[in-house]
Amino acid sequence: MSTLQIGLTHTCSFFVDKKHTAIAMCSGDMEVLATPALIALMENAAMLAVANVLPEGATTVGAHIESSHLRPTPCGHKVTATATLIKIDRLKLFFNISATDDSGNIIGKGTHLRFMVNKVKFLSRL
Repeated sequence: MSTLQIGLTHTCSFFVDKKHTAIAMCSGDMEVLATPALIALMENAAMLAVANVLPEGATTVGAHIESSHLRPTPCGHKVTATATLIKIDRLKLFFNISATDDSGNIIGKGTHLRFMVNKVKFLSRL
């Protein structure tokens, strides 16, 4: 089993369809990839980068994200996000995040902070 360490990375992707558009997500009025959908894909990559090495009963939750959405992506095109763990500070996990389109253009980049939490304890506080 791997251990939690700097350099862990994960890449995930999807093809943009109508449910991912700014119109569908109420974040704009054009049929292009919505910023919230892009952010969610990058955040998912960060979560998955460490998911398999966490202690039993643990997960991570997003706490802060700083990102730019640099280029539009129309429906039918593939978007790929990569997250790399760059710093560990006790329960805080810091990631570099980026996303590209199917032409290799960088369409988004930034940083993301996640906290390791115990699932049961976290949910009991709701």
